[in-house]
Amino acid sequence: MEFRLIALDMDGTLLDAEGRVPDAFWEVLAEARSRGIAVAPASGRQLATLRSMFTGDHDPGTFIAENGTCVFHDGRVVSTTLMDTAIVDSVITATNDTGLDLVVCTPDVAYHSPTVADATMAELEKYYVSREQVPDLREVAATDVIKLAVYTSDNAEDVAYPPLRKAAPNANVVVSGAHWVDIMAATAGKGRAMAALAEVMGVEKHEILAFGDYLNDYELLQAAGTAYAMENAHPDIKAIAHHIAPPNTEAGVVTVLRELLGM
Repeated sequence: MEFRLIALDMDGTLLDAEGRVPDAFWEVLAEARSRGIAVAPASGRQLATLRSMFTGDHDPGTFIAENGTCVFHDGRVVSTTLMDTAIVDSVITATNDTGLDLVVCTPDVAYHSPTVADATMAELEKYYVSREQVPDLREVAATDVIKLAVYTSDNAEDVAYPPLRKAAPNANVVVSGAHWVDIMAATAGKGRAMAALAEVMGVEKHEILAFGDYLNDYELLQAAGTAYAMENAHPDIKAIAHHIAPPNTEAGVVTVLRELLGM
């Protein structure tokens, strides 16, 4: 196997229908690491959440978190991309006006209002293990904000994306799931994170393999020498992929990696 770095989106890609890492993946991870291949979960989830999912012998040591705005490798954070406070303030105003639930993310903690809907709280418990409530999100707008995440129980692409795109025209606004929209600095994203990680590791583009399924994976797949879209992926992701993997519900990532590793 010619690859030195494998980036794996989580939801809809590596994780199964219940949001769990397939049991068969751990053997694949161990085999890749034994060959000196770095494996990086690459997700909109926060770093603390990702690290809680990969513990002990299952810790790959490398993570692309918060849609690329926080990159962890070899025991330390090697890259963060901060947001302009004016953009943060504009998005806070927009979500207050539209009734959308907002999460203000720093490298260590995610902040949210105590008035978020029950459905939003259920999502926060899944994606943000390190979180705090604050009465007014403007209290933390001037901290080291790396990402803003907005949840809606409706279709995010139709309901949340338009007002957020208007509120943050100079930011990178991406639909990261059926019900999530993420706002980051214009230069931020999984693709930039991949480039930063590759530079730290001394890895060339042709040595990078990436898997993804949704629109926030677009630049990640573009940054890889070999890109796989899941069978269940968004049509725009399939359009730029070199290959199509079986769906996440059938452990498609594991299937492809086992084949590539000759297992």
